[in-house]
Amino acid sequence: MLKVSDRIAGMEVSPTLAMSQKSREMKAQGIDVINLSVGEPDFNTPDHIKKAAQKAIDDNYSHYSPVPGYIELRQAVVNKLKRENNLEYTVDQIVVSNGAKQSITNVILSLINPGDEVIIPSPYWVSYSEIVKLAGGINVFVYAPIEQDFKITPEQLEAAITPKTKAFLFSSPSNPTGSLYSKEELRALADVFVKYPDITILSDEIYEHINYVGAHESIAQFKDIFDRVVVINGVSKGYAMTGWRIGYIAAPLWIAKACNKLQGQMTSGASSIAQIASVAALEGDQSTTIAMREAFRKRRDLALAQLREVPGFETREPNGAFYLFPKVSQLFGKASGTYTINSSTDLSLYLLEDANVATVTGEAFGSPECLRLSYATSEEQMAEAIRRIKASVEKLK
Repeated sequence: MLKVSDRIAGMEVSPTLAMSQKSREMKAQGIDVINLSVGEPDFNTPDHIKKAAQKAIDDNYSHYSPVPGYIELRQAVVNKLKRENNLEYTVDQIVVSNGAKQSITNVILSLINPGDEVIIPSPYWVSYSEIVKLAGGINVFVYAPIEQDFKITPEQLEAAITPKTKAFLFSSPSNPTGSLYSKEELRALADVFVKYPDITILSDEIYEHINYVGAHESIAQFKDIFDRVVVINGVSKGYAMTGWRIGYIAAPLWIAKACNKLQGQMTSGASSIAQIASVAALEGDQSTTIAMREAFRKRRDLALAQLREVPGFETREPNGAFYLFPKVSQLFGKASGTYTINSSTDLSLYLLEDANVATVTGEAFGSPECLRLSYATSEEQMAEAIRRIKASVEKLK
């Protein structure tokens, strides 16, 4: 019998992409669906970045790019990391990829052998666990509930470490929760890693510029673990460039070389035009990024105030990214008509059908008692979406 490989058969479909697809199909049928499942800014790419791309076309940047990225872009990344994060790298330690998702995949496939364990704080971004599974690794989830602001403690981290632990993978600011670790909290985690020198730390910082409490803090800042940290970032979220597909790593040289080797066999270099546009993003005017962050802050505050009026939704104020991650388990066991809510998946499907609002079940992120809503949409759309959610939830008895 012809069939796909076990690695593909055992892989889950991305729940966020699946929900976006479902909402698009309903819209195509003429249904007025408000999509709060999508994880991308609703802003357009700033004009100065688009102009740089147009110039790159005119300048004939139409050939294969170097596997790790153009030297101009890798130098722009080095400059950015020094300027904004006070981190010292060389261009040889930077590898540019087709989005931060490929960056993460490159690192995991370069580090993890079958049976190696990767510690992942939960809630976590949906693709982390599947990427580890693809490499033959074992996911070790460390759960942090809403009462901990969805952040793990040093004690939880140390308890999860075994002789098989090879890597630690986390994001701050976090998708899906919007939580971020303070410098003190990161230092406390770093103190644990100091005792375990064979663990590599993967720090996903793609939401760095969507931070409502001050300067971004990277775990790479601590010199006693710096040579074991891989910083993953890109231009998608901070510069409204999701479709340009540019991510990058800043890593110890041996890891960068491994990722370069792997990428050379998988995809080669990222889009030449998108790379030149990304140079303009990193080195050009940053005022649009600041303006987008402030717009997200305003939306967060408005959406949070409205969501707190929804029965059965327990919320915390997120300090970064553009997601709300309410705990909704108070609604489990309730019903409306033929719908019975026994899980956040049930609730997400109910809201899609009854309220015509697309959300993502918390089960997708390792937190089955929660629901993810993106506020990367207009204030008017968000207000209407939450009004619909409230009306539908009030039907549940």
